[in-house]
Amino acid sequence: MIVHSVLSMRKRLQGFRWLSDMPAMLAWAVVAGVLGALATIAFHQGMKLIQQWVTGQHGGIVAVTEGLSWPVRILFPTVGGLCAGVLLWLAGRLPSKGNSDYMEAVAIGDGRLSVRQGLLRSLSSLMTVASGGSIGREGAMVHLASLSASAIGRFTLFSQARLRLLVACGAAAGVAAAYGAPIAGAVFVAEIVLGTMSMSSFGPLLMAAVSAHITMRTLGDYHAPYEMTGIQAIGGMDILPFLVLGALIGVAAPAFLKLMNLSRSLFKRTGLGLPLRLTLGGLLLGLLLVFVPRVAGNGFSVVSSMLHSDWAWHAVLLMLFFKVLATGLTVGSGAVGGVFTPAIFVGAAFGTLFGKLTLMLLPGLDVPLYLFTLVGMGAFLGAATSAPFMAILMLFEMTLSYQLVLPLIVACVMAYFVSRAVAEVAMYEVTLVRERDALLRHKLRHTTLAELIRPADTVVSTTTQVREALQMFLEYPVRYLYVVDEHQVYQGVIAQQDLTRMLLDDNDAQQRLVGDILRMDFVKTLYPDMSLDEAQEHFVHFLGERLPVLNGDGSGRLIGVVYKSAVLEKYSAIKRSLDASGEVMLDARR
Repeated sequence: MIVHSVLSMRKRLQGFRWLSDMPAMLAWAVVAGVLGALATIAFHQGMKLIQQWVTGQHGGIVAVTEGLSWPVRILFPTVGGLCAGVLLWLAGRLPSKGNSDYMEAVAIGDGRLSVRQGLLRSLSSLMTVASGGSIGREGAMVHLASLSASAIGRFTLFSQARLRLLVACGAAAGVAAAYGAPIAGAVFVAEIVLGTMSMSSFGPLLMAAVSAHITMRTLGDYHAPYEMTGIQAIGGMDILPFLVLGALIGVAAPAFLKLMNLSRSLFKRTGLGLPLRLTLGGLLLGLLLVFVPRVAGNGFSVVSSMLHSDWAWHAVLLMLFFKVLATGLTVGSGAVGGVFTPAIFVGAAFGTLFGKLTLMLLPGLDVPLYLFTLVGMGAFLGAATSAPFMAILMLFEMTLSYQLVLPLIVACVMAYFVSRAVAEVAMYEVTLVRERDALLRHKLRHTTLAELIRPADTVVSTTTQVREALQMFLEYPVRYLYVVDEHQVYQGVIAQQDLTRMLLDDNDAQQRLVGDILRMDFVKTLYPDMSLDEAQEHFVHFLGERLPVLNGDGSGRLIGVVYKSAVLEKYSAIKRSLDASGEVMLDARR
């Protein structure tokens, strides 16, 4: 009875088309935002419950780890890794028609997220994070927010385009709730996941992010992660060190991401199954936590300490080394989570080291050390995610300091362009896929006919007898033969229909020469430097399959033919590329 009522309600909702129109989508975005905030709070509470149950303590992950005995420091992440691995293994064995990752569901999928897989993957991430895994907790939070949005859209039978938009709104809400950054949350999804800042999609993202932010404030769970007051303005020549910092981070960020990829490869080479790989990763992390407990978790407390305390340069360097190692062990083992927050940690340490060196070499520079730390965080995040605009807004919202924006812009932009020049690597694979996709579209749109030219096999000379031309028509299933003179200069064509008609009317026609019966302007000619659009215009008004191509130097020599099918194939490749991109998937008219 209940199932029948639910199905009946779904059918009635599907009949109200206005429920998925753009004005209504703003209301759905608000719902997604509220649910995203609640999912974030639930994840936080789950972490506290696990820590309280296992260790009898609660608080920050670093503080909890430091309060554990050394056997428990080893055992906790090891068991956590085992539980996380088993949950991931179960998620992988579940049959599902939906996507397991929210980025795939929005960027290349249909917006359908598997509820069972999503919950198991989120629980796996919860086990990793709560047991001290050096990984960001934002990954599971964002996925849970996206999952709730997908469930709403699937229940109301949204169209594919609208469902993808609603899932994107859930993701924006998750980021906004996790970092207290509503603008950056919307830009994160628009810049990285969608690849478009069109208002038809960006508007709902903003509504979802703001709704999540308001919900967090209302429930008392909001705080600016790195709130800084009294930051001095930077201008003039003092901005130059931040330009250098950005360039260095542009080299360091791809190296960090490559290290993460290398760690994944090394763990896979062990040949262990997923549960055992995560267990091994947890064990190695636990051994490291015995000596360096401060590398546990996402690094929030250590970054805060760097901002407000004077660390010795060697202490920062050692902490950077061990944090990268801890992150590599966690990420490499296959744990589910985000590298977003660890990237901020690495940027903070890198910026602090650079600031110490700069202030030592330039003692007269009136720039506080914490400013290098903050700018390093944003620049590293922008370079690693290939989203500098999002990183600028993220640091601005997390610090609540406008004075930070100017040096942050300089460093983030420089880091982004240097990183893209150094290596084709990014934190999120969807970014690289979109860049390759855009490059392909650009290449296809600027393809000239020179790449499509094929040899012209059906060519006769003006001195060829009609008898030989007739034989060629019998050998090749074509409608036209191309005629050239002794210098291979194109003269025109012989049409099969003309030749047939002539043979019926004149018994001696086979003795005549091709040059006496050719048509000069019957078929349009192409040139190697023509674009696909220009060639398409010729083929639209031509019933045949191919057109002749003449040398572009003005000599008129025949150099080959271009087939209509080859031009259409290129256009189909462009269309497939566009259909997979964010340019059309959220069209407001759908």
